[in-house]
Amino acid sequence: MFDILMYLFENLVNNQAEMQVDQDELTDELIRAGFHHDEIFKALAWLEKLCDLQSTDKNPYLTNVNGVFNNRIYSFDEQVKLDIECRGFLVFLEQINVLCSATREMVIDRVMEIESPEFCLVDLKWVVLMVLFNVPGKESAYEQMEELIFEMPEGLLH
Repeated sequence: MFDILMYLFENLVNNQAEMQVDQDELTDELIRAGFHHDEIFKALAWLEKLCDLQSTDKNPYLTNVNGVFNNRIYSFDEQVKLDIECRGFLVFLEQINVLCSATREMVIDRVMEIESPEFCLVDLKWVVLMVLFNVPGKESAYEQMEELIFEMPEGLLH
């Protein structure tokens, strides 16, 4: 499923394609690209939920933007999915104002829906980018995250 999300993000978003794509047409394109129908369905559902998270009335995180979630305690399942490096990176993104508590929660929500036996920091960075792309008013955070993905050297953050 994550491969499909990456494919869509790279081919539709970065190529400035029309964002209102017919779902049947998109499904056919993804099948031609070699993806399986059930994984396509999961990826499209994931994206639909991401779009739903933009709306304040559907997203409890956006109603608590003013720092209510300052100290985040991760559940056991979240700790399994997001290792210490990933959780540290989320803290780093909050410290440099790429993420706020609301967008952090959106990222965690979307990460937890990815059915993948392996999830790493690189995957997290792409999820953050996808979330920021879909949140109105976060254009500068999106640009800053893009710079972090493409210009940040591998290694420890200090």
